[in-house]
Amino acid sequence: MNPMDTELHQAVAAWDETGWPRPRVVLVSGSGLAVDLGDPGGRESDLADWLPFETHQIEGHPLKVQLLTADPGRPVLYLKGRLHSYQGYDAHQTVFTIRLAAKLGARVLIMTNAAGGLRRDQRPGDLMLIRDQINLTGLNPLRGELPADWGPRFPDMTEPYSGRLRALARDIARDSGIRIGQGTYAAVAGPSYETSAEVAMLRRSGADMVGMSTALEIIAARHMGLECMALSVITNLAPGVGSGGVSHEEVLQEGKEASARLQSLLAALLAEVSLIESKRRPRA
Repeated sequence: MNPMDTELHQAVAAWDETGWPRPRVVLVSGSGLAVDLGDPGGRESDLADWLPFETHQIEGHPLKVQLLTADPGRPVLYLKGRLHSYQGYDAHQTVFTIRLAAKLGARVLIMTNAAGGLRRDQRPGDLMLIRDQINLTGLNPLRGELPADWGPRFPDMTEPYSGRLRALARDIARDSGIRIGQGTYAAVAGPSYETSAEVAMLRRSGADMVGMSTALEIIAARHMGLECMALSVITNLAPGVGSGGVSHEEVLQEGKEASARLQSLLAALLAEVSLIESKRRPRA
């Protein structure tokens, strides 16, 4: 058995030993965006408990795992914080939690991230649905010999982000009076922020926002058959678009200020998506 597959099987077995129900939906929060979405009722642990490698803390990412079960039969796996390749993790380690969620039976992945705005009509605090991505990290979690049952060797990425889920999110935002846009997300390696020349290049390439996460996780999720949606919070305007520099503290502060709207949108979205998924037959 592939060593990575062995590690995932062990993590699945450890999950089942807890007696926690298996989730059909998984949510991953970005920098400073770990909003409160309900009481996990004791079903909370450290992310490190589920990983076969050491974790490194970074500000804005609690690295907690919660199982939200407010609605019986509709559990949601909530990963509060994520791993980034710039912390020293390889591509496979970065997406381990996504593959674990898929092995547990999750069918839908919803993600949030903090992103730099690349358009002059954007403002810090704006919410943007990701409709496509440009992976500029230099990494891909599908490299190497992966187990055949994880997915096809050359997965189709025509629609990495579900049009159905984006439409649902837009409907919920409209009914809640929340302004929301759409755009293409460029993923870069980080951890340094982009230069003005790099921002100019990204804008010419068609990107609307830029960040240091999400793309690898979406590739792994689509490879394993998950339907995906991601929401960026514009926490700053990139150099050459806005005035002044960029700091991690600024990113966290803007994420905190957008959290009320984000919490309202995610709560309604999770309720709707988990209801839909509870009516679908589990994968064999």
